[in-house]
Amino acid sequence: MKMIQKLFVLLVLGAAPAMAESIAIVNVNVIPMTSEVVLPGRSVVVTDGKIVSIGDVETTALPEDAAIIDGTDRYLIPGLAEMHAHIPGESSQDLERVLSLFIANGVTVVRGMLGQPSHLKLRRQLADGEITGPRLFTSGPSFNGNSVTGPDQAMAMVREQFRDGYDFLKIHPGLSLAEFTAIAEAANALHMPFAGHVPEDVTVEQALAAGIATIDHLDGYMVSLLVANDDPSGGYGGFFGVFLADHADERKIAGIAAATAAAGVWNVPTQSLFEHLVSAEDPRRMAERPEMKYVSAATVEAWKQTKIEFMQETLYKPETAARAIALRKKLILALQRSGAGLLLGSDAPQIFNVPGFSIHRELKMLVEAGLSPFEALQTGTVYPASFLNQEEIFGTVQTGLEADLVLLDGNPLQNIENSRRIHGVMIRGRWLSRQDLGRLLERFKR
Repeated sequence: MKMIQKLFVLLVLGAAPAMAESIAIVNVNVIPMTSEVVLPGRSVVVTDGKIVSIGDVETTALPEDAAIIDGTDRYLIPGLAEMHAHIPGESSQDLERVLSLFIANGVTVVRGMLGQPSHLKLRRQLADGEITGPRLFTSGPSFNGNSVTGPDQAMAMVREQFRDGYDFLKIHPGLSLAEFTAIAEAANALHMPFAGHVPEDVTVEQALAAGIATIDHLDGYMVSLLVANDDPSGGYGGFFGVFLADHADERKIAGIAAATAAAGVWNVPTQSLFEHLVSAEDPRRMAERPEMKYVSAATVEAWKQTKIEFMQETLYKPETAARAIALRKKLILALQRSGAGLLLGSDAPQIFNVPGFSIHRELKMLVEAGLSPFEALQTGTVYPASFLNQEEIFGTVQTGLEADLVLLDGNPLQNIENSRRIHGVMIRGRWLSRQDLGRLLERFKR
């Protein structure tokens, strides 16, 4: 951990604007995300880590000590959230890398989906600025078929994680319906959110009724689309039901989307995770993507072999995989149109999902599913703030909020791919220029 602190101190001290008491981004196009508008020619003033004014460039007074950042022909958006991430432990050599890759890609909020005790300390260090990195919301250790031995023990585990101060509970596969129900009852009594997978013994409808906070990966939805005379368990569905796609009735999508909206349950689709594994794309080509140079060769090789082995499974057919991808896109759009909340998440680092970089692939896939660029950006800005009850802290570009900002060289409302064109990142008022981010990435390039 000392190495991480030293790295980020050096990085921040190396950027002159980060040392200024005030920073002004001048003549910038602001995309506040409060509505689908672009506010041209604005000056945004940040003092002591908060946005203190946003006004017309011609009339807005700048503090005398302000460091100036030229925003001409650039676009300012809120920092992005990765709402399904996996954060390494304190002793892991990958912790520094993962946090750095998130920052370099404009990710200023992370929801850690497989927590451990060291993450409670890390959460505090990030919040206090001891370490520069995304603000962290973390689950505790997961509830799964190995960690849970029965309903009573599950309820005790809920109470223990509540006392320890985790933000929410992580549900993994392997739980019985009785165990899942016990977890839900104990969590709801404590007002402790629980989120993640829908175990095989539990239907999506039961998870909705139990009050699950988020369903991640669209887990269980493919089974919910099976026709009535099919085996309710779906048989062997493969990775999130991919092999069930040929038996799914897409006419049922509207109903399950409406039920999700009525229950007030959010979804984190992680479409990039799904497509990266099940698509017919050549894994050798995927291994050559530019961002793969920021993870180890051994990791990339393992990802490649995982995909190769999956595509060699007896039930795998490219056309079935393509239908599964298409059905998920229709479900994502239906959830959006029905008013069910969507949250941006890619499950990084996972198969071909490099932290930070994968969020921009996820944004593109949401647009491919039918969301507008603005709607896609909402899933990574406004909606995470709302879901986490942090609207007064982050998620929009407004006065009074903490300065978690991304300066882009292109308008993401015109082309979502412009979310990748990062000119600089401000994280709680600390400015990291393109050069700073480049040096940070260079440190982890192989």
